[in-house]
Amino acid sequence: MSETPDLATPDLDRALGFTIPGRHARGRVVRLGPTLDAILSAHAYPPAIEKLLAEALTLTALIGATLKDPAGQLTMQTQTQDGIVTLLVCDWRGGEVRGYVQFDSEKLAAGPADPTLFALFGPGYLAITFDLASTGERYQGIVPLDGDTLAEAAQSYFYQSEQIPTLVRVGLQKAADGTCVAGGLLLQHLPEGEEGRERLHTKLDHPEWEHVEALGRTIAVEELADATLPFETLIWRLFNEESEVRVLEGQGVTRGCRCTLEHIRSVLARFPLEQRLEMADADGVIAVDCAFCSTVFPMKADELA
Repeated sequence: MSETPDLATPDLDRALGFTIPGRHARGRVVRLGPTLDAILSAHAYPPAIEKLLAEALTLTALIGATLKDPAGQLTMQTQTQDGIVTLLVCDWRGGEVRGYVQFDSEKLAAGPADPTLFALFGPGYLAITFDLASTGERYQGIVPLDGDTLAEAAQSYFYQSEQIPTLVRVGLQKAADGTCVAGGLLLQHLPEGEEGRERLHTKLDHPEWEHVEALGRTIAVEELADATLPFETLIWRLFNEESEVRVLEGQGVTRGCRCTLEHIRSVLARFPLEQRLEMADADGVIAVDCAFCSTVFPMKADELA
């Protein structure tokens, strides 16, 4: 992350979609600020892990905001082999994001200050899962963690699992006071026939897509993470020569963790008293630590009904 001056915040913690009808393309931009800081600060991650989770949360919000089912959930998780990171999980539901990373601190300390994606994960995989509450359906795609960034792996997911030509860009900035801003851009080509008719075969070398992709690649990562740059201005900079660009309704993004005292009590109460006492400390207290938000819920083992 590069350092930047003190940031104004006119366009943070928001996702905004748009379409380019004449090019059969759609896009989405997202930028995280206070929401990102709240999630990162709960764990005090080392810089390399903080940077990784910031990118993962941005991608989760970027892809999750495409869900038409307001109660649907997107989960992004890595599967790794012998890497520094043993587990990375992020999810999105109804505009709320959360995520955490488990890592080997000794391997991290022994590696470079800015480890590569392969050093972080080894020969790992990225799994993206869509759970649609309205229909009960679940879709999952798994792709190798190839490339230099998680954004490239997510881009490969759409190419391989969805057969949709896609461009994904993510930018990160960290201010002198330690606050972070992360922004992302998602562009996709939707051939004629996508809306209400049988979908046509998608070509990766379609001239309409090549044009949109080329324009998308001109965006600087600094622009994506520039909190003073409104989304509408960013979209105009990219596509002002198009005959029509339709900007959709925006969506707020917040930090969301679904752990509650009531839920944890109900789970622990299912265990027999003998097992609950084995979980407890010398004072008979079971301390349950939420991996997502780092909140600790202490409760007496013998008082759970």
